[in-house]
Amino acid sequence: MVISGREVLPLVEGGKGISVSNGESAGAWVAAGAVGTASAINADSYNRQGDPIKQVYHGKTRRKRQEELIAYAIRGGIAQAQIAHETSGGKGPLLLNFLWEAGGTASILQAILEGAKGLVHGIVCGAGMPFRLAEITSRYKVYYYPIISSARAFNVLWKRAYHKYADWLGGVVYEDPWLAGGHNGLSNYETPDSPQDPFSRVRDLRAVMRETGLGETPIFMAGGLWFLRDWQDWIGNKELGPIAFQFGTRTILTQESPVSEKWKKKLLSLKEGDVLLNRFSPTGFYSSAVSNRFLAELMERNKRQVRFSRQPTNEHIAALPVGARGRLAYLTPDDKARADDWTAKGFTEAMKTPESTLIFVTPEKSAEILTDQRDCMGFLSSCNFSIWAQNEHGSTGKKADPRSFCIQKTLQSIAHDGELEDNLMFSGHNAYKFATDPFYDNGFIPSVQQLVDRLQTGD
Repeated sequence: MVISGREVLPLVEGGKGISVSNGESAGAWVAAGAVGTASAINADSYNRQGDPIKQVYHGKTRRKRQEELIAYAIRGGIAQAQIAHETSGGKGPLLLNFLWEAGGTASILQAILEGAKGLVHGIVCGAGMPFRLAEITSRYKVYYYPIISSARAFNVLWKRAYHKYADWLGGVVYEDPWLAGGHNGLSNYETPDSPQDPFSRVRDLRAVMRETGLGETPIFMAGGLWFLRDWQDWIGNKELGPIAFQFGTRTILTQESPVSEKWKKKLLSLKEGDVLLNRFSPTGFYSSAVSNRFLAELMERNKRQVRFSRQPTNEHIAALPVGARGRLAYLTPDDKARADDWTAKGFTEAMKTPESTLIFVTPEKSAEILTDQRDCMGFLSSCNFSIWAQNEHGSTGKKADPRSFCIQKTLQSIAHDGELEDNLMFSGHNAYKFATDPFYDNGFIPSVQQLVDRLQTGD
């Protein structure tokens, strides 16, 4: 298949954010005759000794810290493009992955394309509605690949912006909202417990694309992929047109993958059901991650939750002092009894949420939450956890939500050898197949070339 102007195998490395897919892994995919995707989301840059530069923030305000984050991201994105170019021997196509809802994405994207001219052949971008993506990439004569989860979403993007830049639309990434790892594109029209058939959804997407003259533009199927033999009815299917296959979770377990050895070993031990779909992310999106202490604490934190009123009502009559000033919140008698029980067990700090509820946490967890909220560096364009937003006010205008977490902190930690149990570990729901697929018997970890060769057999 021709992707970004180059004839390659229709096998694509999924772009996984914050240093989980990087220039080394992407370059190896390109060298294997497939498509490499390096993450340009808060990526690593390096000192003269070749060691990753630790991202430390000195700004006194969130806006200043976001400026530092943007500078790190630009240097990191250019560095990863250069590494991928060298690793692949100058071949292509190399794609860079962006999160549109990350802070400063438009300026970071432009600066990386300027600083890595000739090295990057495509930009993959999702999470939100990246209307400006086409206009920016086409200026640099680089193909763009929007990530969408429905025909409806692509139709909106096309009519509002992309029809003006049709020549540089390299493909459309359909990321299944029920099967993919990381953030999932479930809309208000869909529910997490009612998965839909990806074939019919991609067929609907192709129908919309054909109406706009895009019948031969590749669609990347992403999410839920493991064995290509399970998708043989898609290959050469006239209803679907040209289909490439994007592998996310399975590409983490290679020799060139930058994740830690303990992360790779963890993947080999997962069982079915160990990956959970949840809605704790400060983006507001659903996401899929490995069940561990980090997710367990968030689930328990959210269970220790009661509704309150600022004034006594017919139902809310039991007074509870909250915070350092002891301001009264009013609960139902039953909820007051539950709150007293949690307090007796050490969850003595009641923290208010934007939905007029209280959650109960230990003093240590409360201090950690407040510190993380204060230290926010504007990683997202809009953050439910810290209330940061990259608008003129620097705020969402809502109350900070202690039921969530600092996503930049935990993703940076786990990508740089942090404790697996105490950080967010994104994964697709098929990760349990590492333990059952004979290819990985006895803890075997393939090179990218070995994995690409294996995929072509159907296994």
